[in-house]
Amino acid sequence: MTLPPPESIQPSAYVDSDHPAVVDFARSVTSGASDDRERASRLFAAVRDRLRYDPYSLSADPEQYRASAILTSESAWCVPKAVALAAAARAVEIPAMLGFSDVRNHLSSPKLLTLMGTDLFVYHGWVQMYVGGQWRKASPAFNGELCQRFGVAPLEFDGTKDALLHQYDGAGRRHMEYVRERGVFADLPFTEVMEALRATYGGMLYPRGEDDTFSPVEG
Repeated sequence: MTLPPPESIQPSAYVDSDHPAVVDFARSVTSGASDDRERASRLFAAVRDRLRYDPYSLSADPEQYRASAILTSESAWCVPKAVALAAAARAVEIPAMLGFSDVRNHLSSPKLLTLMGTDLFVYHGWVQMYVGGQWRKASPAFNGELCQRFGVAPLEFDGTKDALLHQYDGAGRRHMEYVRERGVFADLPFTEVMEALRATYGGMLYPRGEDDTFSPVEG
């Protein structure tokens, strides 16, 4: 059994779990929960559904990737949603790390596929939480309303098993395919994520700053 490292419970630059907005969110969602499994389950569902999944909401501004800023939004894509969940978990003393994978979405909309030029989503974000003495993976990306529209049951996380994206939709069609693991991190590797996105999808979606670089948030 791998014990959680200290950084999995500590606040960091992006996973700012000590910010009052994050603490208030996490405590309000988990109030009355009996154990970490229930707390983790409630936090997962809250982030999944309160932040509507929007793949067009990408930003190159590092300040938009702090959990405290993300939780003020109505929508977000998978990476900021993962950051928000990790921070909320740490805020109620559940160890949490950020995980990233490249996934192939076989059911992307034609509009999104045209914009991206591929069905490969690099650095798809998910969360690894330490619950009941085990690390469990969970992806809060797709809100329930979106899942209903595509005929896919929303992911549920109960703290006893992983909750990663569906391989098939409700009609048995191929949905999500994990093709590459990018690793697990204590904080958002902002520069690496932005560089990978820009290299994959082009500079029009992910413009560089005036100095031709992305500047990470300083904690």
